[in-house]
Amino acid sequence: MKYISTRGQAPALGFEDVMLTGLASDGGLYVPESLPQFSPEDMRRLAELDYPSLAIEIIRPFVSDFLNEEQLAKIVNDTYGVFRHKAVAPLIQLDNNEWVMELFHGPTLAFKDFALQLLGRLLDEALERRGEKAVILGATSGDTGSAAIEGCRACEHVDIFIMHPHNRVSEVQRRQMSTVIADNVHNIAIEGTFDDCQALVKASFADQSFLGGERRLVAVNSINWARIMAQVVYYFHAALSLGAPEKEVSFSVPTGNFGDIFAGYIAKGMGLPIKQLIVATNRNDILHRFFADNSYAKEQLMPTLSPSMDIMVSSNFERLLFDIHDRDGAQLKALMDAFDQSGSISVEPERWEAIRSLFSSDRASDEEVVSVIKQVSDECGGYLLDPHTAIGVKAARACWADQSTPMVTLATAHPVKFPDSIIRAGLEEPTLPLWMADLHERPEKYDVLADDKAGLHGYIRKILNLG
Repeated sequence: MKYISTRGQAPALGFEDVMLTGLASDGGLYVPESLPQFSPEDMRRLAELDYPSLAIEIIRPFVSDFLNEEQLAKIVNDTYGVFRHKAVAPLIQLDNNEWVMELFHGPTLAFKDFALQLLGRLLDEALERRGEKAVILGATSGDTGSAAIEGCRACEHVDIFIMHPHNRVSEVQRRQMSTVIADNVHNIAIEGTFDDCQALVKASFADQSFLGGERRLVAVNSINWARIMAQVVYYFHAALSLGAPEKEVSFSVPTGNFGDIFAGYIAKGMGLPIKQLIVATNRNDILHRFFADNSYAKEQLMPTLSPSMDIMVSSNFERLLFDIHDRDGAQLKALMDAFDQSGSISVEPERWEAIRSLFSSDRASDEEVVSVIKQVSDECGGYLLDPHTAIGVKAARACWADQSTPMVTLATAHPVKFPDSIIRAGLEEPTLPLWMADLHERPEKYDVLADDKAGLHGYIRKILNLG
Protein backbone atom coordinates (compact mmCIF):
# COMPACT_ATOMS: atom_id res chain seq x y z
CA MET A 1 0.00 0.00 0.00
CA LYS A 2 1.18 3.50 -0.87
CA TYR A 3 0.36 6.71 0.98
CA ILE A 4 -0.10 10.15 -0.60
CA SER A 5 0.01 13.68 0.78
CA THR A 6 -3.14 15.76 1.12
CA ARG A 7 -1.32 18.64 -0.58
CA GLY A 8 -0.25 16.65 -3.62
CA GLN A 9 3.42 17.64 -3.90
CA ALA A 10 5.22 15.09 -1.70
CA PRO A 11 6.31 11.66 -2.97
CA ALA A 12 4.09 8.64 -2.32
CA LEU A 13 5.61 6.49 0.43
CA GLY A 14 5.25 3.05 1.97
CA PHE A 15 4.05 2.57 5.55
CA GLU A 16 7.48 2.56 7.23
CA ASP A 17 8.53 5.84 5.66
CA VAL A 18 5.14 7.44 6.38
CA MET A 19 5.38 6.41 10.04
CA LEU A 20 8.89 7.83 10.36
CA THR A 21 8.11 10.99 8.37
CA GLY A 22 4.88 12.14 10.05
CA LEU A 23 4.16 15.42 8.25
CA ALA A 24 4.71 15.23 4.50
CA SER A 25 7.47 17.35 2.95
CA ASP A 26 4.85 19.63 1.31
CA GLY A 27 3.21 20.32 4.68
CA GLY A 28 0.37 17.89 4.05
CA LEU A 29 -0.76 14.78 5.91
CA TYR A 30 -0.38 11.27 4.56
CA VAL A 31 -3.42 9.15 3.74
CA PRO A 32 -3.71 5.77 2.00
CA GLU A 33 -3.90 5.89 -1.78
CA SER A 34 -6.88 3.55 -1.47
CA LEU A 35 -8.59 1.74 1.40
CA PRO A 36 -8.75 -2.03 1.94
CA GLN A 37 -12.30 -3.36 1.69
CA PHE A 38 -14.06 -5.77 4.03
CA SER A 39 -17.15 -7.54 2.68
CA PRO A 40 -20.12 -8.67 4.81
CA GLU A 41 -18.70 -12.19 4.64
CA ASP A 42 -15.33 -10.91 5.91
CA MET A 43 -17.04 -9.12 8.79
CA ARG A 44 -19.04 -12.17 9.84
CA ARG A 45 -15.73 -14.02 10.15
CA LEU A 46 -14.08 -11.14 12.02
CA ALA A 47 -16.97 -10.97 14.51
CA GLU A 48 -15.74 -14.22 16.08
CA LEU A 49 -12.28 -12.85 16.92
CA ASP A 50 -10.96 -11.38 20.16
CA TYR A 51 -9.61 -7.82 20.08
CA PRO A 52 -5.92 -8.55 19.30
CA SER A 53 -6.86 -11.01 16.54
CA LEU A 54 -9.27 -8.47 15.06
CA ALA A 55 -6.58 -5.79 15.19
CA ILE A 56 -4.19 -8.00 13.23
CA GLU A 57 -6.79 -8.48 10.48
CA ILE A 58 -7.68 -4.78 10.22
CA ILE A 59 -4.11 -3.46 10.42
CA ARG A 60 -2.45 -6.02 8.13
CA PRO A 61 -3.32 -4.35 4.78
CA PHE A 62 -1.88 -1.04 5.96
CA VAL A 63 1.53 -2.47 6.99
CA SER A 64 2.01 -5.43 4.64
CA ASP A 65 5.12 -3.89 3.07
CA PHE A 66 6.69 -3.47 6.52
CA LEU A 67 5.79 -6.47 8.68
CA ASN A 68 5.12 -10.10 7.92
CA GLU A 69 2.29 -11.99 9.64
CA GLU A 70 4.43 -13.27 12.51
CA GLN A 71 6.03 -9.88 13.23
CA LEU A 72 2.67 -8.10 13.18
CA ALA A 73 1.06 -10.67 15.47
CA LYS A 74 3.85 -10.33 18.05
CA ILE A 75 3.69 -6.52 18.08
CA VAL A 76 -0.12 -6.43 18.31
CA ASN A 77 -0.31 -9.08 21.03
CA ASP A 78 2.40 -7.31 23.04
CA THR A 79 0.51 -4.01 22.61
CA TYR A 80 -2.87 -5.15 23.88
CA GLY A 81 -1.42 -7.58 26.39
CA VAL A 82 -0.69 -4.63 28.70
CA PHE A 83 -4.37 -3.55 28.82
CA ARG A 84 -6.12 -4.34 32.11
CA HIS A 85 -9.46 -5.59 30.78
CA LYS A 86 -9.66 -8.87 28.90
CA ALA A 87 -12.11 -7.39 26.36
CA VAL A 88 -9.61 -4.50 25.79
CA ALA A 89 -12.46 -2.16 24.73
CA PRO A 90 -15.56 -3.32 26.65
CA LEU A 91 -19.03 -2.05 25.77
CA ILE A 92 -21.16 -0.81 28.68
CA GLN A 93 -24.91 -0.33 28.23
CA LEU A 94 -26.42 2.95 29.41
CA ASP A 95 -29.95 2.51 28.07
CA ASN A 96 -31.92 0.73 25.37
CA ASN A 97 -29.63 0.62 22.32
CA GLU A 98 -27.26 3.18 23.94
CA TRP A 99 -23.72 2.18 24.83
CA VAL A 100 -20.34 3.54 25.82
CA MET A 101 -17.17 1.82 24.66
CA GLU A 102 -14.55 2.07 27.41
CA LEU A 103 -11.26 2.97 25.80
CA PHE A 104 -9.41 3.68 29.04
CA HIS A 105 -8.09 0.30 30.15
CA GLY A 106 -4.56 0.89 28.87
CA PRO A 107 -1.55 1.98 30.95
CA THR A 108 -2.45 5.70 31.04
CA LEU A 109 -6.26 5.40 31.33
CA ALA A 110 -7.04 7.06 27.98
CA PHE A 111 -7.89 6.04 24.42
CA LYS A 112 -4.52 7.27 23.17
CA ASP A 113 -2.99 4.05 24.54
CA PHE A 114 -4.59 2.06 21.72
CA ALA A 115 -2.45 3.79 19.13
CA LEU A 116 0.63 4.83 21.06
CA GLN A 117 1.40 1.47 22.66
CA LEU A 118 1.38 0.14 19.12
CA LEU A 119 3.31 3.05 17.60
CA GLY A 120 6.16 2.80 20.11
CA ARG A 121 6.72 -0.84 19.18
CA LEU A 122 6.46 -0.15 15.46
CA LEU A 123 8.99 2.68 15.72
CA ASP A 124 11.49 0.59 17.63
CA GLU A 125 11.22 -2.16 15.00
CA ALA A 126 11.82 0.28 12.14
CA LEU A 127 14.71 2.09 13.81
CA GLU A 128 16.38 -1.18 14.82
CA ARG A 129 16.33 -2.33 11.20
CA ARG A 130 17.79 0.97 10.02
CA GLY A 131 20.35 1.33 12.78
CA GLU A 132 19.04 4.83 13.49
CA LYS A 133 18.04 6.89 16.50
CA ALA A 134 15.08 9.24 16.42
CA VAL A 135 13.73 12.22 18.30
CA ILE A 136 10.02 12.24 19.01
CA LEU A 137 8.58 15.72 19.41
CA GLY A 138 4.94 15.91 20.40
CA ALA A 139 2.33 18.28 21.77
CA THR A 140 -0.44 17.22 24.12
CA SER A 141 -3.63 18.76 25.43
CA GLY A 142 -3.61 16.13 28.14
CA ASP A 143 -3.65 12.46 27.17
CA THR A 144 -1.44 12.02 24.10
CA GLY A 145 1.70 12.93 26.03
CA SER A 146 1.41 10.35 28.78
CA ALA A 147 0.37 7.65 26.31
CA ALA A 148 3.31 8.49 24.02
CA ILE A 149 5.75 8.46 26.92
CA GLU A 150 4.40 5.16 28.20
CA GLY A 151 4.55 3.68 24.71
CA CYS A 152 8.12 4.86 24.06
CA ARG A 153 9.83 4.87 27.45
CA ALA A 154 11.34 1.44 26.82
CA CYS A 155 12.31 2.16 23.20
CA GLU A 156 16.04 1.78 22.75
CA HIS A 157 16.28 4.04 19.72
CA VAL A 158 14.12 7.01 20.75
CA ASP A 159 14.42 10.21 22.80
CA ILE A 160 10.98 11.68 23.44
CA PHE A 161 10.16 15.36 24.07
CA ILE A 162 6.54 16.11 24.98
CA MET A 163 5.16 19.63 25.32
CA HIS A 164 2.00 20.48 27.27
CA PRO A 165 0.41 23.90 27.90
CA HIS A 166 1.64 25.06 31.31
CA ASN A 167 -1.14 24.90 33.95
CA ARG A 168 -3.72 23.86 31.33
CA VAL A 169 -3.87 20.10 31.88
CA SER A 170 -5.27 18.27 34.89
CA GLU A 171 -2.90 17.30 37.72
CA VAL A 172 -3.34 13.60 37.01
CA GLN A 173 -2.57 14.17 33.34
CA ARG A 174 0.56 16.17 34.16
CA ARG A 175 1.80 13.69 36.74
CA GLN A 176 1.33 10.76 34.37
CA MET A 177 3.94 12.46 32.21
CA SER A 178 6.19 14.18 34.70
CA THR A 179 6.65 11.22 37.04
CA VAL A 180 8.16 9.03 34.33
CA ILE A 181 11.83 9.47 35.19
CA ALA A 182 13.86 7.99 32.36
CA ASP A 183 16.95 9.11 30.47
CA ASN A 184 15.06 9.26 27.15
CA VAL A 185 11.94 11.05 28.46
CA HIS A 186 11.78 14.88 28.54
CA ASN A 187 8.68 16.81 29.61
CA ILE A 188 8.25 20.48 28.70
CA ALA A 189 5.57 22.88 29.94
CA ILE A 190 5.11 25.63 27.35
CA GLU A 191 3.85 29.02 28.50
CA GLY A 192 0.89 29.10 26.11
CA THR A 193 -2.01 27.03 24.79
CA PHE A 194 -2.12 23.59 23.19
CA ASP A 195 -2.37 25.28 19.80
CA ASP A 196 0.92 27.08 20.58
CA CYS A 197 2.52 23.71 21.40
CA GLN A 198 1.15 22.20 18.21
CA ALA A 199 2.45 25.14 16.17
CA LEU A 200 5.93 24.56 17.61
CA VAL A 201 5.75 20.92 16.52
CA LYS A 202 4.73 21.85 12.98
CA ALA A 203 7.42 24.53 12.74
CA SER A 204 10.06 22.07 13.96
CA PHE A 205 9.07 19.48 11.37
CA ALA A 206 9.17 22.12 8.65
CA ASP A 207 12.78 23.04 9.60
CA GLN A 208 14.76 20.19 11.20
CA SER A 209 18.14 21.87 10.79
CA PHE A 210 18.40 22.26 14.57
CA LEU A 211 19.16 18.52 14.74
CA GLY A 212 22.19 18.99 12.51
CA GLY A 213 21.32 15.94 10.42
CA GLU A 214 22.25 13.67 13.33
CA ARG A 215 18.76 12.47 14.26
CA ARG A 216 15.42 11.87 12.58
CA LEU A 217 12.39 13.82 13.90
CA VAL A 218 9.29 11.63 14.34
CA ALA A 219 5.70 12.65 15.10
CA VAL A 220 3.46 10.86 17.60
CA ASN A 221 0.57 13.30 17.33
CA SER A 222 -2.38 12.13 15.29
CA ILE A 223 -0.83 13.60 12.16
CA ASN A 224 1.03 10.26 12.12
CA TRP A 225 -1.05 7.86 10.05
CA ALA A 226 -0.18 4.92 12.34
CA ARG A 227 -2.30 6.58 15.04
CA ILE A 228 -5.40 6.68 12.84
CA MET A 229 -4.82 3.12 11.64
CA ALA A 230 -4.82 1.72 15.16
CA GLN A 231 -8.00 3.58 16.10
CA VAL A 232 -9.95 2.15 13.16
CA VAL A 233 -9.92 -1.23 14.91
CA TYR A 234 -12.20 -0.33 17.81
CA TYR A 235 -14.93 0.90 15.47
CA PHE A 236 -14.97 -2.57 13.91
CA HIS A 237 -14.88 -4.12 17.38
CA ALA A 238 -17.95 -2.20 18.59
CA ALA A 239 -19.98 -2.52 15.40
CA LEU A 240 -19.34 -6.25 15.04
CA SER A 241 -20.26 -6.77 18.70
CA LEU A 242 -23.60 -4.98 18.13
CA GLY A 243 -24.73 -6.81 15.02
CA ALA A 244 -22.74 -5.60 12.01
CA PRO A 245 -22.74 -6.33 9.12
CA GLU A 246 -26.47 -7.09 9.36
CA LYS A 247 -27.06 -3.95 11.41
CA GLU A 248 -25.81 -0.38 11.06
CA VAL A 249 -24.22 1.29 14.09
CA SER A 250 -23.77 5.00 14.97
CA PHE A 251 -20.96 6.60 16.96
CA SER A 252 -20.61 9.76 19.03
CA VAL A 253 -17.01 10.84 19.41
CA PRO A 254 -15.58 13.47 21.77
CA THR A 255 -12.99 15.13 19.57
CA GLY A 256 -10.84 18.22 19.36
CA ASN A 257 -8.19 17.29 16.80
CA PHE A 258 -10.55 15.22 14.60
CA GLY A 259 -8.25 12.18 14.61
CA ASP A 260 -10.44 9.79 16.59
CA ILE A 261 -13.58 10.44 14.56
CA PHE A 262 -11.62 10.42 11.29
CA ALA A 263 -10.74 6.81 12.15
CA GLY A 264 -14.48 6.12 12.16
CA TYR A 265 -14.78 7.75 8.75
CA ILE A 266 -11.98 5.47 7.50
CA ALA A 267 -13.74 2.42 8.99
CA LYS A 268 -16.88 3.32 7.05
CA GLY A 269 -14.79 3.70 3.92
CA MET A 270 -13.50 0.16 4.49
CA GLY A 271 -17.04 -1.20 4.41
CA LEU A 272 -18.16 -1.02 8.05
CA PRO A 273 -21.90 -0.16 8.13
CA ILE A 274 -21.79 3.12 10.08
CA LYS A 275 -24.98 5.14 9.85
CA GLN A 276 -24.00 8.29 11.72
CA LEU A 277 -20.80 9.89 13.03
CA ILE A 278 -21.41 12.59 15.64
CA VAL A 279 -18.72 15.19 16.34
CA ALA A 280 -18.93 16.11 20.03
CA THR A 281 -17.11 19.27 21.14
CA ASN A 282 -16.86 21.62 24.09
CA ARG A 283 -17.09 25.42 23.88
CA ASN A 284 -13.96 25.40 21.68
CA ASP A 285 -16.29 24.40 18.90
CA ILE A 286 -14.61 25.07 15.56
CA LEU A 287 -15.62 21.60 14.33
CA HIS A 288 -19.25 21.98 15.41
CA ARG A 289 -19.46 25.35 13.71
CA PHE A 290 -18.25 23.81 10.47
CA PHE A 291 -20.72 20.93 10.49
CA ALA A 292 -23.58 23.13 11.69
CA ASP A 293 -22.94 26.29 9.63
CA ASN A 294 -20.13 25.59 7.12
CA SER A 295 -17.83 27.93 9.05
CA TYR A 296 -14.36 26.71 10.01
CA ALA A 297 -13.05 29.78 11.82
CA LYS A 298 -10.61 30.37 14.65
CA GLU A 299 -11.87 32.00 17.83
CA GLN A 300 -10.22 32.61 21.17
CA LEU A 301 -9.32 29.35 22.91
CA MET A 302 -11.08 29.00 26.26
CA PRO A 303 -10.13 26.64 29.14
CA THR A 304 -12.84 24.10 30.03
CA LEU A 305 -13.51 21.07 32.22
CA SER A 306 -12.56 18.92 29.19
CA PRO A 307 -8.98 20.11 28.56
CA SER A 308 -8.05 17.37 26.09
CA MET A 309 -10.47 19.04 23.67
CA ASP A 310 -9.30 22.61 24.28
CA ILE A 311 -8.09 22.88 20.69
CA MET A 312 -8.94 25.50 18.12
CA VAL A 313 -7.14 24.15 15.03
CA SER A 314 -7.97 20.50 14.31
CA SER A 315 -4.98 19.06 12.47
CA ASN A 316 -6.69 15.95 11.13
CA PHE A 317 -9.56 17.91 9.64
CA GLU A 318 -7.32 18.46 6.61
CA ARG A 319 -7.62 14.75 5.81
CA LEU A 320 -11.41 15.04 5.55
CA LEU A 321 -11.19 18.26 3.52
CA PHE A 322 -8.91 16.40 1.09
CA ASP A 323 -11.65 13.85 0.44
CA ILE A 324 -14.34 16.53 0.25
CA HIS A 325 -12.30 18.16 -2.53
CA ASP A 326 -12.04 14.95 -4.57
CA ARG A 327 -8.50 14.30 -3.31
CA ASP A 328 -7.23 17.25 -5.30
CA GLY A 329 -4.03 18.32 -3.54
CA ALA A 330 -3.83 21.68 -5.30
CA GLN A 331 -7.35 22.63 -4.22
CA LEU A 332 -6.66 21.51 -0.68
CA LYS A 333 -3.39 23.45 -0.48
CA ALA A 334 -5.12 26.63 -1.69
CA LEU A 335 -7.81 26.16 0.94
CA MET A 336 -5.32 25.60 3.78
CA ASP A 337 -3.23 28.57 2.64
CA ALA A 338 -6.39 30.69 2.81
CA PHE A 339 -7.06 29.42 6.32
CA ASP A 340 -3.51 30.24 7.41
CA GLN A 341 -3.92 33.78 6.10
CA SER A 342 -7.45 34.60 7.26
CA GLY A 343 -8.19 32.11 10.06
CA SER A 344 -11.51 31.26 8.44
CA ILE A 345 -12.75 29.09 5.55
CA SER A 346 -15.91 27.46 4.26
CA VAL A 347 -16.46 25.00 1.42
CA GLU A 348 -18.82 24.99 -1.55
CA PRO A 349 -22.41 24.28 -0.42
CA GLU A 350 -22.70 21.05 -2.40
CA ARG A 351 -19.50 19.68 -0.81
CA TRP A 352 -20.72 20.69 2.65
CA GLU A 353 -24.13 19.07 2.11
CA ALA A 354 -22.49 15.84 0.95
CA ILE A 355 -20.39 15.48 4.09
CA ARG A 356 -23.33 16.45 6.30
CA SER A 357 -25.06 13.26 5.16
CA LEU A 358 -22.65 11.33 7.37
CA PHE A 359 -21.55 13.78 10.10
CA SER A 360 -23.67 15.47 12.74
CA SER A 361 -22.32 17.64 15.55
CA ASP A 362 -23.09 19.16 18.92
CA ARG A 363 -21.29 21.09 21.66
CA ALA A 364 -21.59 21.21 25.43
CA SER A 365 -20.89 23.86 28.05
CA ASP A 366 -19.19 23.02 31.33
CA GLU A 367 -22.57 23.26 33.05
CA GLU A 368 -24.06 20.74 30.64
CA VAL A 369 -21.08 18.42 31.15
CA VAL A 370 -21.61 18.40 34.91
CA SER A 371 -25.33 17.81 34.43
CA VAL A 372 -24.77 14.78 32.17
CA ILE A 373 -22.25 13.27 34.58
CA LYS A 374 -24.83 13.52 37.39
CA GLN A 375 -27.69 12.27 35.21
CA VAL A 376 -25.85 9.17 34.00
CA SER A 377 -24.65 8.39 37.52
CA ASP A 378 -28.25 8.57 38.77
CA GLU A 379 -29.60 6.50 35.87
CA CYS A 380 -26.90 3.83 35.78
CA GLY A 381 -26.16 2.86 39.38
CA GLY A 382 -23.36 5.35 40.00
CA TYR A 383 -21.58 4.82 36.67
CA LEU A 384 -19.12 7.70 36.15
CA LEU A 385 -18.28 9.48 32.92
CA ASP A 386 -15.25 11.66 32.49
CA PRO A 387 -16.10 15.15 31.11
CA HIS A 388 -15.08 14.33 27.54
CA THR A 389 -17.25 11.23 27.47
CA ALA A 390 -20.10 13.24 29.00
CA ILE A 391 -19.89 15.59 26.01
CA GLY A 392 -20.10 12.55 23.76
CA VAL A 393 -23.20 11.25 25.54
CA LYS A 394 -24.85 14.68 25.41
CA ALA A 395 -24.17 14.91 21.67
CA ALA A 396 -25.33 11.34 21.06
CA ARG A 397 -28.68 12.01 22.70
CA ALA A 398 -29.13 15.34 20.91
CA CYS A 399 -28.22 14.07 17.42
CA TRP A 400 -29.42 10.46 17.43
CA ALA A 401 -31.39 10.33 14.18
CA ASP A 402 -32.73 6.75 14.39
CA GLN A 403 -33.01 5.14 17.81
CA SER A 404 -33.44 1.70 16.28
CA THR A 405 -29.75 2.01 15.35
CA PRO A 406 -27.33 1.23 18.21
CA MET A 407 -25.51 4.36 19.41
CA VAL A 408 -21.99 4.02 20.81
CA THR A 409 -20.24 6.90 22.59
CA LEU A 410 -16.49 6.55 22.78
CA ALA A 411 -15.46 6.79 26.45
CA THR A 412 -12.09 8.37 25.90
CA ALA A 413 -10.70 8.64 29.44
CA HIS A 414 -11.14 7.28 32.95
CA PRO A 415 -13.07 9.69 35.22
CA VAL A 416 -10.26 9.63 37.79
CA LYS A 417 -8.23 11.86 35.46
CA PHE A 418 -10.74 14.70 35.87
CA PRO A 419 -11.92 14.74 39.49
CA ASP A 420 -13.03 18.39 39.41
CA SER A 421 -15.91 17.54 37.10
CA ILE A 422 -17.05 14.64 39.26
CA ILE A 423 -16.94 16.77 42.42
CA ARG A 424 -18.85 19.60 40.71
CA ALA A 425 -21.54 17.06 39.85
CA GLY A 426 -21.98 16.45 43.58
CA LEU A 427 -20.47 12.96 43.39
CA GLU A 428 -17.68 11.32 45.34
CA GLU A 429 -14.21 11.85 43.91
CA PRO A 430 -13.05 8.70 42.09
CA THR A 431 -9.92 6.98 43.32
CA LEU A 432 -6.88 6.00 41.28
CA PRO A 433 -6.50 2.32 40.40
CA LEU A 434 -4.39 0.42 42.91
CA TRP A 435 -1.48 0.16 40.49
CA MET A 436 -1.43 3.96 40.22
CA ALA A 437 -2.47 4.85 43.77
CA ASP A 438 0.85 6.54 44.68
CA LEU A 439 0.84 8.86 41.64
CA HIS A 440 0.56 12.04 43.74
CA GLU A 441 3.57 11.03 45.85
CA ARG A 442 5.89 10.21 42.97
CA PRO A 443 8.67 12.76 42.20
CA GLU A 444 8.08 14.99 39.18
CA LYS A 445 10.48 16.27 36.55
CA TYR A 446 9.62 18.80 33.84
CA ASP A 447 10.94 22.10 32.52
CA VAL A 448 8.97 25.29 31.78
CA LEU A 449 9.85 27.04 28.51
CA ALA A 450 8.56 30.12 26.71
CA ASP A 451 6.54 29.77 23.53
CA ASP A 452 9.64 30.25 21.38
CA LYS A 453 10.95 28.00 18.61
CA ALA A 454 14.59 28.99 18.99
CA GLY A 455 14.48 28.39 22.73
CA LEU A 456 12.87 24.97 22.24
CA HIS A 457 15.42 23.94 19.64
CA GLY A 458 18.29 25.06 21.84
CA TYR A 459 16.86 23.05 24.73
CA ILE A 460 16.62 19.90 22.62
CA ARG A 461 20.14 20.32 21.24
CA LYS A 462 21.52 20.74 24.75
CA ILE A 463 19.72 17.63 26.06
CA LEU A 464 20.98 15.56 23.14
CA ASN A 465 24.53 17.02 23.28
CA LEU A 466 24.31 18.15 19.66
CA GLY A 467 26.59 21.14 20.22
